[in-house]
Amino acid sequence: MSGVFRIGVRLVKGTPAAGSPVAPFFIAARNISGKTLRGSKLNKPKPFPYLEKQYTAWNACMDVLRKNTTSRFDENTKVVVVDGPIAAGKSAFAKELATELEMKYFPEVTLDNYYINPYGYDMRQLDPQLPATMQSFDVTKFHQNPTHRNVATFQVRMLVERFSQYADALAHLFSTGEGVVLDRSVYSDFVFLEAMFRNGYISKGARSVYYDLVKNTFCDLMKPHLVIYLDVPVNVVKDRIKKRAHPAEVGSKALTDQYLKDIETIYKQQYLKDISTHAELLIYDWSDYGETEVVVEDIERIDFDRFDKDDPKMRDWVMENEEDWTEARCRYMNKPDLMNSFNVPRFDVPELTVSPDDFKAWYDVWYSAPGMQFRKGYNEECGDTGILTKMKADFRNTL
Repeated sequence: MSGVFRIGVRLVKGTPAAGSPVAPFFIAARNISGKTLRGSKLNKPKPFPYLEKQYTAWNACMDVLRKNTTSRFDENTKVVVVDGPIAAGKSAFAKELATELEMKYFPEVTLDNYYINPYGYDMRQLDPQLPATMQSFDVTKFHQNPTHRNVATFQVRMLVERFSQYADALAHLFSTGEGVVLDRSVYSDFVFLEAMFRNGYISKGARSVYYDLVKNTFCDLMKPHLVIYLDVPVNVVKDRIKKRAHPAEVGSKALTDQYLKDIETIYKQQYLKDISTHAELLIYDWSDYGETEVVVEDIERIDFDRFDKDDPKMRDWVMENEEDWTEARCRYMNKPDLMNSFNVPRFDVPELTVSPDDFKAWYDVWYSAPGMQFRKGYNEECGDTGILTKMKADFRNTL
């Protein structure tokens, strides 16, 4: 059985004492429940089709009047993040956990999200036609050449993609009431940025740009309710990397002992310390893996509703009325506006700037690729039909 270390978990529950602060308008059920304990489903408003339908001001007004946003919530309307070092076993565990808690699973972000367009065309095929500064750079290339000029662009793009996925997870939660389990999140992305910086893979200037982006965007997000950290020592990480034999990791110049040690150190000394000021935190020794059922039992003991608006824990999830909940929901329903916060003008870092000629060459090639000329659903060459009468669009596509 895996070992466990809890931060901020109180196992004794009771009723509020006389004179205690008045509860906020919306009070979630205190504890997350596994599917064994959940029993019958509550009668809720049907999920809003946020992937197909635009959420308008009229929708928001009606939701406030009918309390449709919070009416969808139940005890499992929570954001759960599974974190840990490379090869910790996060993906398999997060999938099992999502199934047991009846939540939606969000897999770890890769740059396939960016390079493979909505029609399945892999834009990395275009590299031979592009200038070197504009060619693709993903985790495979990073492992092969961690000091390449494009490493900074790669890490900034990972930040953007993780932010995008987290916004999608929040949109899903608000639109359906279903909780979410993420395999890593945007909040731990800096761990890899800092490890890269310490090992000379990324410059001080690029690091500065990264944190400018974080400062300009993270204020729009709501932090997770629960973070589960799977602790695996570096020697075990190295052994698992060797055994799983991923082509990108075999003989990697990036995955040095020092880089892996730095990831572990930054996770434990910075990320876990910072995130525990808001979220509940469970830490497990995952050297020999563990049992999902044991973790679920620990989760079921956490009282998520013991904090008020003056407590830093769960502060993002304490709101006074339905209008506040609907306003928060509106942020994540309008994803293009949310992503515009990444438009931070910084032109002082050479590896993050390109010449006008290189950009023009990239633009002409990129937007001539199959499925890139028009919005998804409007590209006749890709088999789209009924274009003139089409009423639906992908409202969350930010490409």
